[in-house]
Amino acid sequence: MEALIRCARMTDKDRLIAFLEKANLGTDGVEDAIEYFLILEDEDEQIQATIGIEPLGTYGLLRSLAMTQKLSENELLFLLEQMLKLAREKKLESLYLATNKRSSLSLFSVLGFEREDKENLPNGLFASEHVKHIMNVDNSLFMRLKLE
Repeated sequence: MEALIRCARMTDKDRLIAFLEKANLGTDGVEDAIEYFLILEDEDEQIQATIGIEPLGTYGLLRSLAMTQKLSENELLFLLEQMLKLAREKKLESLYLATNKRSSLSLFSVLGFEREDKENLPNGLFASEHVKHIMNVDNSLFMRLKLE
């Protein structure tokens, strides 16, 4: 598959939201943070993967990682590397992720994320509805990557 990774544009909003809904992911805030989303498309301009950041002041919360089964491991890693580059370009100090899927720990550990105790989360993260929801989910955990 010949893939292209690019920043989402407002013209992508409807396709991006439909892709996220198909993956049973929330779409709140996508429109407001569209410039913080990356899209991986195939040669037919079909979305194969996406990931976004919910900006929260100097922090970012990784959101909406969704992919098709066609996506290779190398393409996924390249997408995640590009997300880190975008976060640095946006001058974010740290990236956080919230999950209840333990299987994602090793992937994000490879990228330099470390587990973060809920008690140590910055207050700014609690402005996110996603964080508020995750705090109430059993087995939820947070990871952090310092970008500075």
